[in-house]
Amino acid sequence: MTAAQVSRDRVTPEQLEVWRSFLRAHALIIRRLEADLTDRHDLPLAWYDVLARLVEANGHRLRMSELAERVMLSPSGLTRLVDRMVEAGLIRREASASDARGFYAVLTDAGYERLRSATGTHLRGILDYVLSRYTDTELNQIAAYLARLED
Repeated sequence: MTAAQVSRDRVTPEQLEVWRSFLRAHALIIRRLEADLTDRHDLPLAWYDVLARLVEANGHRLRMSELAERVMLSPSGLTRLVDRMVEAGLIRREASASDARGFYAVLTDAGYERLRSATGTHLRGILDYVLSRYTDTELNQIAAYLARLED
């Protein structure tokens, strides 16, 4: 085994600290965004994310499986979340006309209005907690670094 292979198979303390710093920053930002939305709009961040994905979708509707993928939840986790959102009147379920087992999540007018009222708060949080702390050049670098993780 070469020295290069050994270094790729081991994580240095410095590298581990980079990882932990990334996790801490992510958790802190998510907690702040969640608190802002909950305190000001009584809207959990996960609900905001579902509403945002639906408003972006054609016809403001997505198959449940596609919505689960977009909000990065398991199908069962999304089902429980959607159940609560249906109960709150923010979305509704529609059976698929082409697949008897399939369902769509569909944005309601109430869901659209709730999203619209909370969007300014959410975008201000993104700006305050992340974007305003970096120059445009740094943001471009961060975007390039993060894109590597998506490959």
